Amino acid sequence: MKGYGKKKRMIELLICLVVGLVIGAVFGLFKLPLPVPHGWGGVIGLVGMFIGGRIIEILIHHV
Repeated sequence: MKGYGKKKRMIELLICLVVGLVIGAVFGLFKLPLPVPHGWGGVIGLVGMFIGGRIIEILIHHV
């Protein structure tokens, strides 16, 4: 089944997007602050945390 991994990953990403949208909508309905940093700085911080975690994971499994 060529391409099955890509399709599975795309479905996973779409589910994450939908869940994020629902959570954002619920927080908005209740006029709560979103549980994420605002602006591009927050996005870059989240990406940095993800990359840092992956680096540690790779180092632990390959060292």
